[in-house]
Parts: sequence; structure tokens; C-alpha cells
Amino acid sequence: MSKAVNQLRMVIMGAPGSGKGTLTSRLLKQIPEIQSLSTGDILRREIAHDSTIGRTAKAYIEKGDLLPDSLMANLLQNELQTNNWLNGNTSFLLDGFPRTVGQAEALEPVLGPHDANINFVVELDVPPEIILDRIANRWVHSSGRVYNLQYNPPKIPFKDDVTGEPLFKRADDNPETFKVRLDKYFEELSPIREYYGKKGIFHVVSGNSSDIIFPQLLSLVQKKMKD
Repeated sequence: MSKAVNQLRMVIMGAPGSGKGTLTSRLLKQIPEIQSLSTGDILRREIAHDSTIGRTAKAYIEKGDLLPDSLMANLLQNELQTNNWLNGNTSFLLDGFPRTVGQAEALEPVLGPHDANINFVVELDVPPEIILDRIANRWVHSSGRVYNLQYNPPKIPFKDDVTGEPLFKRADDNPETFKVRLDKYFEELSPIREYYGKKGIFHVVSGNSSDIIFPQLLSLVQKKMKD
């Protein structure tokens, strides 16, 4: 078996509030050879730098429109090539893309010529009622640090542990708004689950907390990288 086959080209899928960020961070600490790429981070950087693609993205976002699948796929391609991650020797994890079948299809002609098509997809299966409860108890700091009043509370109520500055609720962290986001996610999930399921690369890890899900996720990834 060639070395390239053992390289991981991975997507983690999960509803908003399912713990993607936490689980991704834990996974990268355990397996540091996996490189992570977040489309959200790339877009924010390009917009901040006022690049051509950043201005294009900003125009779509300001109108409330979704960015075209082809634009997002090309954005990822540029980033992967810049980092030299399409060399057949690099394992990478995509965060935030693809989320729909259209996006998955747009990604294939970008990765295919480099023999780097997605070969491992994991869905984080967390009950919606658990997610809504997490969101109700979630408070954040401007640095990006996240607290949960139930299982990860700040040392001083509603104050950041590092700076002592006040924590705040995200604008969309209310049950009504968040339920709309959840409904949209689950509406899009079935088609892409079927798309990757037919390729034999779709896996599900289930649980009510990151501590329950992480051992399952780590085991799956380690097995895949050894196959």
C-alpha cells in the first residue's frame, strides 16, 4: 500500500454547538501531524486583509447570501497549495466545508488531480436538546475562549479566567435563533450523509458530551491512518 493512501483527508461534520472546535483541538493535540484548515478562519483573514477574494466574500456576506460553492472550493485549493498540503504526504482536516452535496462535488475537481480527495468523514451525533442546553449556558470572551456555566464555568461568574474581562452571549445564542440553525443543518445533513456514505467513507460518533465522543473519534482516526 502506498504512503499516500495512509494520508488522511478528513471532514468533521456536526451541528452548531456539537463540539467541533473542542474535539478538533483535542484530536490535533493527540495527532499533531494532521493539519487543520477552517474556511471561516480563512474568510475572516481575507476580509481583514481586503484581498480580492475577501472583498468578493464580504459582498456576498453583507447581502446575506451564501458564497458560491466553486468560490469556496477554490479558496481551499489556494490555501492547500500555499501550505504545500497537496503533496500526497500531508494529512489534513477541513473544518466548515463541505456542508452540502454541492460543496462536496465542487471540491472533487480541486482535490482529485492531486490524488487528495476526501477519504474520511465523521459526523458528530449529539442530541438537539443537549445542544440547545449547551447554548443556553454558553458564554464567550472576545479572545474566543468559551465557557459553559454547567460543566466549564469561569472561576469568577461571568468573568474571563485570563483577563478578568466580562463575558458575553453571542448574538445568535438564543433558543429561537439557534433552533433555526439546527433545523437548517439537519435538513442539509441527509443528502451529504448519503453522498459520502455511498463512497464508504462516512462514520458517526455519538454521545452527549465531548468526553464521551472523543475516544470514539480518536480510535476511528488512528485506525484509518494505520489501514
